[in-house]
Amino acid sequence: MESINQSHPYVPRDLNLPDFTPGVLSQSTIVGVYGSCSLLVVSLIWIISGRFPKTSKIDRLLMCWWAFTGLTHIILEGYFAFSPQFYTEKTACYLAEVWKEYSKGDSRYAGRDAGVVTVEGITAVLEGPASLFTVYAIANKTSYRYILQIAISLGQLYGTAVYFITSYLEGDNFAASTYYYYLYYVFANSFWVWIPTLIVIRSWKKICAAFETEFKDEKTKTC
Repeated sequence: MESINQSHPYVPRDLNLPDFTPGVLSQSTIVGVYGSCSLLVVSLIWIISGRFPKTSKIDRLLMCWWAFTGLTHIILEGYFAFSPQFYTEKTACYLAEVWKEYSKGDSRYAGRDAGVVTVEGITAVLEGPASLFTVYAIANKTSYRYILQIAISLGQLYGTAVYFITSYLEGDNFAASTYYYYLYYVFANSFWVWIPTLIVIRSWKKICAAFETEFKDEKTKTC
């Protein structure tokens, strides 16, 4: 049992991961594939969004974001949530390799921490599809597109807050090194902090502006 516990690269070293199988793909390969696929998705959505009349560049960028984050939630986080034994995968399954690598920045993933699994599961099942639906909502300029963006962004911010706070309360000692801590745990997750925050602020302003315009119109008709 002692050799099994120490055969993985994660912290704490006594984390029990029976039948753990080391990753096959290198960090550069994992990050490179993810980056390339993300760039492909963003590029396709950017091109397609240009075909919708009177769609601003900001809305087109938002469509790219929602497509990217939606697919990330569904594919990557969905795999994690429903693959409890990913660390035992012996083939070069890319999704398993992603989480073996990411666990170097937060071993709670390999250890199947209940809080992390819950947050990721909800994110994959609810926020993932909702994010993709938001692409449609923005493209078709639906009346609910701003409320939808606020709702999903607040969900992302809540999930991220729970993720960071629970780590802090549990000692915040789950990274194999400072390098992995700041690259994966801090930097990679930061996008789901500042981008949703900006979206909430923008959407709130848009909703307020619409109500102000409607109020003025009603006041004018009354006068």
